[in-house]
Amino acid sequence: MKASGTLREYKVVGRLLPSAKNPTPPLYRMRIFAPNHVVAKSRFWYFVSQLRKMKKANGETVYCGLVHEKTPLKVKNFGIWLRYDSRSGTHNMYREYRDLTTSAAVTQCYRDMGARHRARAHSIHIMKVQEIAANKCRRPAIKQVLRRQHKPRFTTKRPNTFF
Repeated sequence: MKASGTLREYKVVGRLLPSAKNPTPPLYRMRIFAPNHVVAKSRFWYFVSQLRKMKKANGETVYCGLVHEKTPLKVKNFGIWLRYDSRSGTHNMYREYRDLTTSAAVTQCYRDMGARHRARAHSIHIMKVQEIAANKCRRPAIKQVLRRQHKPRFTTKRPNTFF
């Protein structure tokens, strides 16, 4: 997968094709972060084939839709659990980001992983993304912004230089 542009959050639902042996196969749902719906469906089948004995050849995509953020104008803290393949092996990781939307935080995570760990998008697997409360934040980069004494460098008001 190429993480080009901002990633979007998709809800993809799929199942095995009904057969005489299994007339009502169970549905499997995933939250997939991808640049478009084609890549989202592809990633869904990639992950499902790893977890269950399912392939796209004998399965069907029931639903693939964009997930919209409930409050896209409020700044939130996100915790992201991921695993990635590096040159030395597979690693689990927990990262925190502050952003307006879940998909923007995940996009930020992909960029950050590429910059800090040289991890390509195809080798990063997002396990879980969760909005976290301010008192549950662990990382100092996020905690420093949450302090009451924190004063930003620039304010919204231009300084008055007329004396």
